[in-house]
Amino acid sequence: MENILRPLIVVGGSVVLTLFIGWATDLLLRKADERHHETPLWGLLRRARIPYQLVLCAALLRGSYVEARVFPSHRAIIGHVLSLVLIGSAAWLVIRIAAAIVETSYDRYAHARARRDPARVRRVRTQVSLIMRVVSAVVGVVAAASMLLTFPEMRTAGASLLASAGVLGIVAGIAAQSTLSNMFAGFQIAFGDMVRLGDTVVVDGEWGTVEEITLTFLTVRTWDERRITMPVSYFTSKPFENWSRGTPEMTGVVYWHVDHAAPVDAMRDKLRDILRECPAWDGRAYGLDVTDTTPNTLQIRGLATAKDADDLWTVRVTMRERMVRWLAEEHPYALPRVNTAEAYLPPGRDRRRGLSPDGVPRRFPEQPAREH
Repeated sequence: MENILRPLIVVGGSVVLTLFIGWATDLLLRKADERHHETPLWGLLRRARIPYQLVLCAALLRGSYVEARVFPSHRAIIGHVLSLVLIGSAAWLVIRIAAAIVETSYDRYAHARARRDPARVRRVRTQVSLIMRVVSAVVGVVAAASMLLTFPEMRTAGASLLASAGVLGIVAGIAAQSTLSNMFAGFQIAFGDMVRLGDTVVVDGEWGTVEEITLTFLTVRTWDERRITMPVSYFTSKPFENWSRGTPEMTGVVYWHVDHAAPVDAMRDKLRDILRECPAWDGRAYGLDVTDTTPNTLQIRGLATAKDADDLWTVRVTMRERMVRWLAEEHPYALPRVNTAEAYLPPGRDRRRGLSPDGVPRRFPEQPAREH
């Protein structure tokens, strides 16, 4: 009877105690989150309840497993497995707690400066994201090293590994040169304020928004919801357009090709009316000028401003569409036309079919050579 009750009491008691402590802790965090709406810290800490319970359960079982007297011949193996679970869950818990603290700090900073300095908020967001990736990587490496050191074979090999660390570092640096350059480029982007999360950029002729930045690659989400993944070293070695750099205000242009008789002054007044009815126009500036001429058309450039790239797109398409519609309705003669004229045919040639009056195809005589 004792052989049955002892394992049940030890193992079952550890599991029940873990569930009770986890439930009590989650209840306290929930009440704290309800009382303190100004900070998301307590709600974010609730995400760590699973690794928290794993740490408690692994620690309790690791300390009380000997008293259970279950599988005494495999005691060392089971104890080793519990140690590995404890190390892994502890690393998971540390990452979750660090993420909650960092996210809370960023949230307070963003609420305080979102309206005054949105560009700096995006910069801090980029830095926070990269810092969290670095912290997660460091904690993961330390946890993996701690797990490896629990094996006796790895302890004996530690001295030789440390002795050859210099040579291995040189070899690894040469082999992973591109990866290391991308990592350093990632740090340069994060703390050099070159590009930030949420920035509107143009790379390789593609317009989009920076959606994700890691230590090695950057993802740009285009206007048609495609994702372009590029190494971060691209942004430190090649020129690119960052429309969100500095102030987000932008100036856009629209071109129309119209007939020479187009009423330019009336088009200028109509552009003013179109922009006044467009909510995306910020009211800073507008203009309409003739920028070029061809034998058949005039090239007219319309100019308008907007507070950011998204509104600028709306302003440009509105200008283009409504101006063309107004010209077609009020001044159709102003739209570009193709001038045509009847071709000249010699007398006696049928203008419709190119036949002689008697219906027989006629070949025109060659012109005599000019006398010099």
